[in-house]
Amino acid sequence: MKKKLISLAVASALAVPMVASAQGTNVTLFGSVQAEYATVDKEGQGNQAMIGDNTGRSRWGAHITENLGAGLKAKAHIEYGFSTGTGAIGIARERWIALANDNWGELKFGRVQSPFKDFAGGMTIDPFAYTTLQASGSGGTMTASANGLGSGAQSFVDSAARYDSPKVEGFSFSALFMPGYANRLDPTNALNLTTDTNAGALANSGGRSGAWDFQVAGKYEVQYQGHNLAVFGGYSRDNAGTNQKLLGLSNEHVWRGGGTWGYQNFKLSGQYENITNAIGAATCSNAAMLGNPATGSPDGYGQCNSAMNLGGSGNIWFASGQYDWGNTSFIAQGGMTHAHSVAGLANSRQVSSFTVGLIHNLSKRSSLFGGYQRAMVDDKNVGSSFRDSNTYNIGMRHNF
Repeated sequence: MKKKLISLAVASALAVPMVASAQGTNVTLFGSVQAEYATVDKEGQGNQAMIGDNTGRSRWGAHITENLGAGLKAKAHIEYGFSTGTGAIGIARERWIALANDNWGELKFGRVQSPFKDFAGGMTIDPFAYTTLQASGSGGTMTASANGLGSGAQSFVDSAARYDSPKVEGFSFSALFMPGYANRLDPTNALNLTTDTNAGALANSGGRSGAWDFQVAGKYEVQYQGHNLAVFGGYSRDNAGTNQKLLGLSNEHVWRGGGTWGYQNFKLSGQYENITNAIGAATCSNAAMLGNPATGSPDGYGQCNSAMNLGGSGNIWFASGQYDWGNTSFIAQGGMTHAHSVAGLANSRQVSSFTVGLIHNLSKRSSLFGGYQRAMVDDKNVGSSFRDSNTYNIGMRHNF
């Protein structure tokens, strides 16, 4: 009986694009499957190794577009992540609906990605993104904050609106907004729905009638005599929630700037971030921490070297170089995080890392990858769990 139900579900899914297309709507099924052998050796601990995908690359979903006429389109996107190597399936990723026009851009509503992740820097300049060698959280390179359910850098943002502009003379920008009322999504928010008492009293993600969290980012791209140049910058504001303010925390501010240069087979990328009053930047997304592949929750397999001290300030920089030889890309990159001390709470911490490896494209859809990463920790906090570490990996990815 179960086999018949599965067969029926698959047949129905495959039939949807054909039926929908006949009605003027185009439905595209897409996905990516990745598995890697990865081992992490943290100083003072035994090696930990696994075969699977605990950085969140594997996913499947559907992208829907409908032509409404006059250049206007309706769009919808549903995406789930899963883990190879375990039985975990159905981890939530992007889920949104949108209106788009080639002349004025695209406006999304729902669970979206941050502009700091897929528009200006972030994952866009890291060739090893979504592997255990990724820069996000790996040794000081790029924040991977959940930003208190607000404008996260490397995770997904719930209850948000995002606008992406068209490119005009090489310029484009993106903006994300999350309402302060979204504290109702916070699992720590003890709200009595009958009496409406204690509304937001325990919330970390903005209070009732609170200010909106937001991010804005822009970039400029140009080609000149065979050189591909791009510069980008952005600002993120995460407003301290009711409970966070009671603890003496203030609104978080993140400034980012960076760029890329490419010529023939060479490419260089880099970015710098300055963080003040860290709230979300004091944490990391599950992928950045190498979350447990069976549950998606963080575990001891990795550590969040890019995190700031709660309520503190700091800075992060990242640089990457890539050379393409045929179907193979050779990569060397590194970075550093400096988390400043917080009076009476935490001392300073500095983490630097470097990574070397390669990516070999078997086709336009399939690739092999592998490499080595070293993280070096200078932590002034007694009893800290941060350790120097060595990471090795080899894996394969297929996109469809």
